[in-house]
Amino acid sequence: MQRIAVKPAGSQYDVIVERGALDNAAEYVRTVIGERRLFVAADPGAWRAQGARLEAGLRSLDYTVLSMEGGEENKRIRQVEALAEKMYAAGADRKCCVIAFGGGIAGDVGGFLAASYMRGVDVIQIPTTLLAQVDAAIGGKTGVNLASGKNLVGAFHQPRLVLVDPSTLATLPEREYRAGLYEVVKAGIIWSRELFDVMALMRDNVLARKPEVLESIIAESVRIKAEVVSKDEREGDLRRILNYGHTLGHTLEAETNYKLLLHGEAVAFGMIAAGWLAEGAGVLAHGDRETMEQAIRAYGPIPNLDGISAARLVERIGGDKKTIGGKVHFVLADRIGHVKVMSGLNPSLIEQAAATALKLCSETASRAAERQSVAPR
Repeated sequence: MQRIAVKPAGSQYDVIVERGALDNAAEYVRTVIGERRLFVAADPGAWRAQGARLEAGLRSLDYTVLSMEGGEENKRIRQVEALAEKMYAAGADRKCCVIAFGGGIAGDVGGFLAASYMRGVDVIQIPTTLLAQVDAAIGGKTGVNLASGKNLVGAFHQPRLVLVDPSTLATLPEREYRAGLYEVVKAGIIWSRELFDVMALMRDNVLARKPEVLESIIAESVRIKAEVVSKDEREGDLRRILNYGHTLGHTLEAETNYKLLLHGEAVAFGMIAAGWLAEGAGVLAHGDRETMEQAIRAYGPIPNLDGISAARLVERIGGDKKTIGGKVHFVLADRIGHVKVMSGLNPSLIEQAAATALKLCSETASRAAERQSVAPR
């Protein structure tokens, strides 16, 4: 078991990384909040795969399960309202606690539900996807989408506890697992050359979900996220580096109506584009860009992006949360393991980088589809 402390201003909580932690959930929950009433906001996929384990793990605690609608298209304010109505009808008061159970969407929606119900109740995050375990469940960001863009309505609401059980990933579909791996690669690019090298050099073991490798990359990603958000809780400065790959990634999600890509896949596209943008802007060496791109594409492919306009993606950037004072801010790598925030980049350079990334991702997807079509059955 590894216990990693997150220390944002005015609060502190632990991220527990332990294989089998879900089976002992009551012990951890009771230590943090006692015997208070629990409301489990669970996405349907996570509940089908791991719900029985959580029910057994919570044992004698008083809890009510709130079933959510899965999918990025359902990450909207109407779902928060529906869940709040269910809580109120079940007698939830200001001393209750929400458990957000599932992937990043469950964490965002469940966290925002807790942040807004009766002006704020406690939340515990129990992430069951890799992306949520290494990123989304940590740091207190909660929120929902608008049609205009991703995560535009939300709140910072730090959890009381994050419980990460790597064994839940055994039932995670391959595509969702790979989507989470992109966030691990991101953590290496922005902060840790050592983590990046593990992802670049141990691809087969990572994809095979070897327990010792998997637990190591999860714990290291958590440590990186914990260190960053402890220094900058509300994205005033340092925390912005966690948005590497997200500026164009978010616009791609919005442009495709949140239906084509998983979030990690959109971030993969955004990281490839950011690499070309950094090289074009003269801040990243060609060799480092190639090395980063090879590592990202090694965990693909992502869905085919044919027909998507780079110009449209650039048009959408102005509505992203990372646009401040009318200036678009990009997180760009200047070497593997270090990034900086830049603004004032030439729009034509941004469009060129997006177009290149779109082309590369589509070519990779096409080759993967061809290989699959000729594979022996």
